[in-house]
Amino acid sequence: MIDTRAIDAVLRQAADSGDVPGIAAAAANADGVIFQGGFGTRDMKTGAPMTADTVVWIASMTKAITGACAMQLVEQGKLSLDDDIAPVLPELGSVKVLDGFDAAGKPILRAPKRAVTLRHLLTHSSGFAYDMWNADIVRYMEVTGTPGIISCQNAALTLPLAFDPGDRWEYGISIDWAGKAVEAVSGKTLDQYMQDHLLAPLGMNDTGFKIGDAQRQRLAKIHARGPEGLVSTDTEIPQSPEFHMGGGGLYSTVGDYLKFARMIMHGGALNGVRVLRPETVATMSRNNMGDLVCNPMKTAIPWATNDVDFVDGMKWGLSFLINPEPMPGGRSAGSLAWAGLANSYYWIDPVRQIAGVYATQVLPFYDAKAVAAFTAFESAVYAASA
Repeated sequence: MIDTRAIDAVLRQAADSGDVPGIAAAAANADGVIFQGGFGTRDMKTGAPMTADTVVWIASMTKAITGACAMQLVEQGKLSLDDDIAPVLPELGSVKVLDGFDAAGKPILRAPKRAVTLRHLLTHSSGFAYDMWNADIVRYMEVTGTPGIISCQNAALTLPLAFDPGDRWEYGISIDWAGKAVEAVSGKTLDQYMQDHLLAPLGMNDTGFKIGDAQRQRLAKIHARGPEGLVSTDTEIPQSPEFHMGGGGLYSTVGDYLKFARMIMHGGALNGVRVLRPETVATMSRNNMGDLVCNPMKTAIPWATNDVDFVDGMKWGLSFLINPEPMPGGRSAGSLAWAGLANSYYWIDPVRQIAGVYATQVLPFYDAKAVAAFTAFESAVYAASA
């Protein structure tokens, strides 16, 4: 029996100290779930408690789920990783590269040197960037009146590339386009495809783009950290969107997301239900960006995100961050991880067969106190599993 009191203690301390409003967290090993808990409050305005089943906006933790959907369709031969994606997504056949701005401030655009592929999209090497970490894209959006991605308007996807496909890694709206590819070849909306082929089979009943009545009773507010401290906000992803944001639109619980993480950890199956082939998960779990590396993400919108620096040599799979070297907290080389904008985080360690999911609801992203609590949680999970 694993003693989880130390895990409980580090999370309770972070919430009780006021470092974060509240935390929900869950962890598993090869045998099953070893920890689930909630601490602090999900809404500082009302004081409602954060519980293990609190519903949170998982933001970019959506990306791995969308990537898994795309890889199901690669298995079926409906999508190809390395063919030009334009026959599936005609808009990407005419996408241009932003080459700066002229003297009048008008964007200078040119044709890309090569076609965009699904592998480019899933590895963030397509050329698409987020405005949050790219000042040129911020300027382009201001000049052209292009809405932000969180609006879930189709016009938000009409951005130019920041560089030629395959030239470098830059985090951006690529996975939203991958979600559009899933829709194009499956004939279903992304929410329906996910529900039918991933969420329902894995028993992820609290995960979706639309917040159901039952979920809303347990929904955490997103808090903003400013000069005066933490403040509860009414920030919410549009509930009647023009498109489902495959890069960041899902709401979920840590327990639900742990089911997805365990499925990946077990090579594509959970509780006797297979949703991906073992060889597909193996492909998704290794470096898919060649000699490229994950570049530091320097904020262009400070209220939304802090700077994010990576340990040297970090790689990207389909669609996970991969650490080629062991991490100090116990994470094995070759582990998979990523995060969501409101400071939710997860990791999947296929070597030691340990996975963890952690969520608070705080902006800006990569909040020092939220990250410190996540790091302490991860270390405590490994210590308890030793």
